[in-house]
Amino acid sequence: MRPPARRGRRLALPALLSLLTCSLAFALVSKDVKKEVKQSKNLEKSGISEKNDIDLKGIAFVIQSQSNSFHAKKAEQLKQSILKQAADLTQEWFLGKALHDEESTIIHHYAFSENPTVFKYPDFAAGWALSIPLVNKLTKRLKSESLKSDFTIDLKHEIALYIWDRGDGPPLTPVPEFCTDGVDSSCATTFHSFLPLCGNPVKKKDIFVAVKTCKKFHGDRIPIVKQTWAGQAGHIEYYSDYADSSIPTVDLGIPNTERGHCGKTFAILERFLSHSYDNIAWLVIVDDDTLISISRLQHLLSCYDASEPVFLGERYGYGLGTGGYSYVTGGGGMVFSREAIRRLLASKCRCYSNDAPDDMVLGMCFSGLGIPVTHSPLFHQARPVDYPKDYLSHQVPISFHKHWNIDPVKVYFTWLAPSEEDRARQETRKGFKEEL
Repeated sequence: MRPPARRGRRLALPALLSLLTCSLAFALVSKDVKKEVKQSKNLEKSGISEKNDIDLKGIAFVIQSQSNSFHAKKAEQLKQSILKQAADLTQEWFLGKALHDEESTIIHHYAFSENPTVFKYPDFAAGWALSIPLVNKLTKRLKSESLKSDFTIDLKHEIALYIWDRGDGPPLTPVPEFCTDGVDSSCATTFHSFLPLCGNPVKKKDIFVAVKTCKKFHGDRIPIVKQTWAGQAGHIEYYSDYADSSIPTVDLGIPNTERGHCGKTFAILERFLSHSYDNIAWLVIVDDDTLISISRLQHLLSCYDASEPVFLGERYGYGLGTGGYSYVTGGGGMVFSREAIRRLLASKCRCYSNDAPDDMVLGMCFSGLGIPVTHSPLFHQARPVDYPKDYLSHQVPISFHKHWNIDPVKVYFTWLAPSEEDRARQETRKGFKEEL
């Protein structure tokens, strides 16, 4: 499955004009001659009819020219070009800052595996735009047919796929005026990301970190945790199916399962609430192959009230088009306020089996309790190589997940180590916009 070659040229004008319910009046202006172009003739030539609700009084384009034949010809060519662009507003436009995968990735279901770079999707941080004809088409389609995918993982990629519609819809047209760096004066949008800081960072003693592991990974994954981020944690415990005093691990009495881990996760929640952790406001549950920055998490949590029910992380969705629910994907780390855990365990919502998917069950439970998932794009379910470089360039990430085909120690010290956080703190003071 390949998207078609990009249709048309890159135009900033249609993006502007699609937002205006007006059309064009032209004046050819020169030192010697000023000619007013008749509106009705322009409409006829451009093929724009009255049914498009175009108000010619709304906007005027003035083409400055001169009377000799060369300049007059150039002015006429420019006039015709603008009229053609106005006519293009009847087309379906999907505009934005283009991202693409460097290699096929699990978060996009390995789409376009033969050449992942061929499919473009928008960077939401820069903004994106749809022409009204495309909006109307998509509205009709949504009313007539249900969404085909149960899962929502990366919305920006999935929206682009939905609009493209296997070639029946338009691909994304890259528009450089949609920006995230803001260094170009021609940018229509800018975005600056930095670590949010709402007062003092949350203290390490107020964050309890629970690492889910099992006996077969004690020898290879736990040493990496200890070599990288474990030293940042004020409180940390390793929960396993086997008590190993050399780590040490805590045996929760829950048999290891190849998938799901719902029984283990709920046992961790019960232990946190029932043991002597009364003064600890936050619980973070991670996998043994999660890489995380505790000090960046301290910054982020300063913006949330632990007395409220907070369930925080990278949000995925299940069945959202048919009354489903959102959930925090477990690999990037799940953050709970004490109050969220208290309300959850006071309810009757529990795992239907020990190997049920813990993150999805938690999402279903919190949805039933009316507690929303709080999304932060700074948590990541996958590895850095699974995301476009341009996407990560405007982030200060908090976590990544998986050791597969990477050097996890190198990834940690490249993306998450404290030396990077010193820079991030400086950005906090001089930045313009928070990315929560």
